[in-house]
Amino acid sequence: MNRPADAPAGGAPKKPDREAREAAQDAAERLGGSDWATLLRIWPFARPDGWAFLLGLLLTPVVAGLSLVQPWLIQRAIDEHIVPGQLDGLQRVAGLYLLAVLGAYVVEGVYTLSLSWAGQRTILRLRQQLYQHALGLTQRFFDRQPAGKLLTRITNDVESLGESLSAGSVSIVLDILLIIGVLVAMFSLEWRLTVVLLVATPPLLGVLEWMRRQLQSLFLTVREALAAANAFLAERVDGVEVVQLFTDEARTLKRFDALNVRFRDASQQANNCDAAMFAVVDGVSRIFVALMLFVGAGLASPYLVALGLPDVSFDGVTVGLLVAFMDYLDRLFRPLRELSGKVTILQRAVASLSKIFWLFEAGERAPTDGAEVGRLSGHLVLEDVWYRYGDDAEDVLRGVNLEVKAGESLALVGASGSGKTTLTRLLDRSYAGYRGSIRMDGIELSALSLRSLRRRLATVRQDVQVFNDTVRFNVDLGNPDISDAQAEEAATLVNADRFLNRLGWDHLLRERGADLSVGESQLLTFARTMAHDPDLIILDEATASVDSLTEGLVQDAIQRILERKTVIVIAHRLSTVQKADRIAVMQRGRVVEQGSHAQLMGRDGAYAALVRAGQGVVADGPDEP
Repeated sequence: MNRPADAPAGGAPKKPDREAREAAQDAAERLGGSDWATLLRIWPFARPDGWAFLLGLLLTPVVAGLSLVQPWLIQRAIDEHIVPGQLDGLQRVAGLYLLAVLGAYVVEGVYTLSLSWAGQRTILRLRQQLYQHALGLTQRFFDRQPAGKLLTRITNDVESLGESLSAGSVSIVLDILLIIGVLVAMFSLEWRLTVVLLVATPPLLGVLEWMRRQLQSLFLTVREALAAANAFLAERVDGVEVVQLFTDEARTLKRFDALNVRFRDASQQANNCDAAMFAVVDGVSRIFVALMLFVGAGLASPYLVALGLPDVSFDGVTVGLLVAFMDYLDRLFRPLRELSGKVTILQRAVASLSKIFWLFEAGERAPTDGAEVGRLSGHLVLEDVWYRYGDDAEDVLRGVNLEVKAGESLALVGASGSGKTTLTRLLDRSYAGYRGSIRMDGIELSALSLRSLRRRLATVRQDVQVFNDTVRFNVDLGNPDISDAQAEEAATLVNADRFLNRLGWDHLLRERGADLSVGESQLLTFARTMAHDPDLIILDEATASVDSLTEGLVQDAIQRILERKTVIVIAHRLSTVQKADRIAVMQRGRVVEQGSHAQLMGRDGAYAALVRAGQGVVADGPDEP
């Protein structure tokens, strides 16, 4: 979205990707500087299903125990029954082994399903609240943020958390229990052999920690690269007609290719690091098995003696012990291998959460508290109103004093950049932070609840928004308080009934109203406005791009609106301006003249100069679309 035409160029700068990434990292550091601290921020969304996460957590020692007992039973079967040929009791050991295997399958199934169920419900809540939060952000925030980036936050970033919740964070507890349990079992069977096998563990852990840090940085880069590509794609698809008309396809494709390559390279680096982490764990596990066999079988003794090192050959190493150790090693490195993958998932989740909570924290929410009011007369008074787009920007409005009486229509005219649109955006509280006083029916605007204000005030802008839904929905917006008869009456009032009845109220309109003319789309928004029956209506360049076929219908619709409501209209057409009860001329953020068309022309001041110049500011003829 773009800032208004009269907003200063430096008023609302767009944050570059680097600044957004640093903001996300700063947010993570404020949480305590750890991945777990960041992940724990999702707990308020998971709390309603906390019992399912708790069930999974309680089942982890059961799953671990059933897994750890299996190699021990194999060792007993080999050393106590198979090798000595004493088959009595083997059936009992085999039965216990079968029960352990079946029990592990059942318990692990319940464990997995509980975590998956709770994880998906948590993601649903997070996405709903994030969308609700986005709907409550101020217009200034949307002016600075590309829509594609916001879509990435709400869709891709949230979705990446589902895998972490169902297969990452809680299941890491199981992996840690398995690793500890395997080490305890191995120490109890043969502690000296276990010590030898763990000699290479510290270097392995050091490598894994280094790779984890690399993955965290890489996944932040991946999320930013994807957001930038989505933002560019959404903007160009929305403006594809301009791209085609100016034969800009090749240059657009080149720019998108650069963004796409950036995303590909970042993803490839992350995938390479992930694969390297898995390969390191898998390779070390094979080396450990070979080392165990080499040492346990006594094959290492001659080499150690020749090198002057102590002999570490062991007595009493049985076949069953070696088989159990091999099984335990597999069970030791299996969670280590999975742990590396889950670390990848967690790093992706941390990166996504950093971006999501950056949106929660950085978003400029419009205040929702305030006085609730019923109907308003529309009497509006502005006293010494000043406004700027940023602390370092110049004032766009400079001491505006203006009054619009109930039932009156006021036309705002002036050159581009004079502050007209900014003023109207203060009135509907798209922007906040004005200095001075704006009162509606004697109540300060900032003291009204946003919902109450916007139910009584409606704005029709030049950029018409038509939704990919039925004609009826585009008029009543799904509001159950608006009956079919009221919607149809509003359409008739503004001359929209002719083409709406032809299309049919259940007709599905195409995206952005592609099956309507510009004038028809504008009449549709007039019908939408009148159906919601506001007390004050702002028409912001609502006739600037109307086609000649519907110009007469639109002008007639505006006249009917002016007769029935308190209206503030920004217009370039002289015919529209003349219909207003009073005209206010703005220059450089100030109101310099007020009066009727005849009065202002008689003064031969700023308004008369605009009319004579006719340079698209106040002109007799229709504006070019």
